[in-house]
Order: sequence, then structure tokens, then C-alpha cells
Amino acid sequence: MPIVKPFLAGRRFASTIGAGTGTGATFAIAATAFTDDTGAAATAFPGSFAYYNLYINGVIQTADTSTVTTTTITIPGGDALDPATPLIVQFVVT
Repeated sequence: MPIVKPFLAGRRFASTIGAGTGTGATFAIAATAFTDDTGAAATAFPGSFAYYNLYINGVIQTADTSTVTTTTITIPGGDALDPATPLIVQFVVT
């Protein structure tokens, strides 16, 4: 029987910390504040994914740094960062 590789694809979204709202533990950035790989405004994050990576200023973050839903990414304490700090969220979808 042949081996069938699973389908994997990446979806990347970019924004800056300045697009977020809230403070401390409630600091969050709406999915609509991001652009996708084509430069178009995002409407939502993927609803089903294998995992995601968060990059803040180009540095990958540990899993305890954020939580994500289809509408927002929450980064506790993110409001302490400079508003121009770039963010990239990469989802690996199956």
C-alpha cells in the first residue's frame, strides 16, 4: 500500500502591536487588523489548524505567550511593547 502524505499548508498574517486593544492579560488584536500573504485584509483566522506560531519582532514565541480564536489573538502584556513592533501569526492547516 502506498504512503499518502497528509496535506499541510501555511497561512500567515501580519500586523503590529499598535493594532491591539486592552491592557495586561486582556490585550488582544482582532483578526481583521491583520493582512494575509496576498496583502488583503484578513476577515478571520483559520477555524481548524494543526498548530500556530507567533513571531514578535521576528522572534518565535513559546506556546504560553498567546492564545488564538478565529476572531482574535490574545497576547497578555503585549500592550507594554512598542506600537510599531511587527507581528506574524503562522497557522499550519491540514
